[in-house]
Amino acid sequence: MSLTPEKASELKQIIQDHLIKMDIHGKIRAVLAETLRSEGDRGDRPLSEADFLTALQRRGIVEEAMKELSFANAEPQAETDALNKSPRCFSEKGITQLKTTNISPLRRYLYLQVLGGKAFLEHLQEPEPLPGQVCSTFTLYLHFRNQRFRSKPVPCACEPDLQEGFLLEVHRDGPGDASKMADATTMLSICDPVHMVLIKTDTSGDTTLISSYFLDWRSVLSTPNGKTAVSVELLGIGSECKVPTGVLNLKLEMYPPLSEILSPEVISTQQSLERQKNAEKERLFLVYAKQWWREFLEIRPSHQSKLVKIFAQDENGVNRPVCSYVRVLRAGRLLESPRQAARFVSLLAQEGAPVVGGGARQEQWCTMMAFLCRNKGDCEDHATLLCSLLLGFGLDAYVCVGTKAKNTPHTWVMTCGTDGTVTFWESLTAHRYLHQPIDPEAPPLVPQPKPTYPYRTLGCVFNHKTFLANCQPSDSVELCVFDFTDGSRWKAMSEEAVRSVCAPGSTSSLPPTPPLCAPSVHPSEASNQLELEMRYLLAEHRKDLGLVTVWDDHLSYLLSSALAAYELERCTGVSCGNEEFQDAVRRAVPDGHTFKGFPIHFLHRNARRAFATCLRSPFCEEIVCCRGDHVRLAVRVRVFAYPEMACAVWIMFACKYRSVL
Repeated sequence: MSLTPEKASELKQIIQDHLIKMDIHGKIRAVLAETLRSEGDRGDRPLSEADFLTALQRRGIVEEAMKELSFANAEPQAETDALNKSPRCFSEKGITQLKTTNISPLRRYLYLQVLGGKAFLEHLQEPEPLPGQVCSTFTLYLHFRNQRFRSKPVPCACEPDLQEGFLLEVHRDGPGDASKMADATTMLSICDPVHMVLIKTDTSGDTTLISSYFLDWRSVLSTPNGKTAVSVELLGIGSECKVPTGVLNLKLEMYPPLSEILSPEVISTQQSLERQKNAEKERLFLVYAKQWWREFLEIRPSHQSKLVKIFAQDENGVNRPVCSYVRVLRAGRLLESPRQAARFVSLLAQEGAPVVGGGARQEQWCTMMAFLCRNKGDCEDHATLLCSLLLGFGLDAYVCVGTKAKNTPHTWVMTCGTDGTVTFWESLTAHRYLHQPIDPEAPPLVPQPKPTYPYRTLGCVFNHKTFLANCQPSDSVELCVFDFTDGSRWKAMSEEAVRSVCAPGSTSSLPPTPPLCAPSVHPSEASNQLELEMRYLLAEHRKDLGLVTVWDDHLSYLLSSALAAYELERCTGVSCGNEEFQDAVRRAVPDGHTFKGFPIHFLHRNARRAFATCLRSPFCEEIVCCRGDHVRLAVRVRVFAYPEMACAVWIMFACKYRSVL
């Protein structure tokens, strides 16, 4: 809802130009003179501001000014369509704007204002940033009922200046409810919280999850004026989930104001009933899970050591069934195929949960919102997101929990085809592997398929409605038979039990699934900017070595087709376009000259980090530091944008020079 100083200044200038054009000051002076004369004739009563405004309205000055400032070119149909759209808040280059300015008169809205933060004690000694200085920043992300918002980044401080407003649409999704404005009773039954995620971004662009908080906003339904102020204490993540990290001051306001309000007792009773209902469902599922586990151990005592993961802790230290981390997620127009979805997930960086001190790896499964906002996570986060997307594309997908080389715990995804084929999807790399089981009963001389996948053992598989534990004599992946209907090989949990705590809307304690956001990066602009930076760094590096840099712009352009082919191969697994690139290079390199090229792939757009990494390769260093006759250098950058903040960055360095025999 807030405007940047640049936008506000631009808007003021437009209004000022319109007012000057219609000579608003002259008209106001004329009305003022006439009003003073008429008031003087009536007596000595002084002219009040209200009298003057009434005179302006009577003469039509106010109406004329409003007509002049209105957007006369707006299409009536466009306005009607806009009324039926919910407002969305998006950010471009850190500037928060309101995407849809019209507010539907048929909908109810919750206006959530962030009025700053305090007590972020880890940043107590943070110095005040100088103008133009690059510093660490806080960004607040919100998700509410399929709506996502992002604040503008503010410098990290003990009292961060988070001043932001978000307009959240509140309505029921049932049939016939779209045209009805939600009343207080209806909104009381909407138990979806506002999920708030605070992210810290350091000077190198690295992100850290600071806090993940679920706000129950319904206290505003009991305030007489439809407004209330609340302070929320944000807690830490993982092992620090009981430690406060800071406080956010919020103001909640209903728009339009409620005609009738609810008593605080009604709201607290509703919340108490919801908590009791959730607790009872979770208790019953826990009782069932314990009994199911006892039965599983009775099959074979060695099952005690199998990786059968029934519950997992999220970033707030809450134990939840693993099936609740998977949802059917449709990406709309943002992703076009399952393989493109796998490529997108692989572009989110891998990073485990932070651990204080040494010891074993700390496992932490993040909610999908926290994972997407952080833009990185562990293998479990990648696998659950990829499985959700593949389910959205109509595939029979499951998350697999097992081990890979050196008995390291790992999580990946598998899909079962209608013809019985089983495909493994590595969510960290987007690689696909076809599973061909080995027959242990076959004679020694019979050739057996050689596994190409890196997985060693498999303990269990699950998705949003199914949980199956591997009870075959061996949990080796290469010996597994994936016939889930065979109860002697796979022990299944009751789908009804899983649905009772994992189905959407089954319990109000389940975090709602956020929609994917469109790419926040403009590919052409980002590619041009990064290429200019890489050219500068390369030229400066050669200058330090006493070498002159001469660019070949035509050769740089030719490298684009190679980078496009590399990304297409990563996305589809099919290599194409290399023949045209090789033919173009042969034509561009004269006889007697040598061509060298070095492509490299990154997940970030930090030029200095990328160039330093490139120089570690002897092949790249040989190109960058090339000496000889008629040396011509080329560099090309292609940034491929994907949903959220994910991007694939391809950089290719090349040179051509005259060969000396």
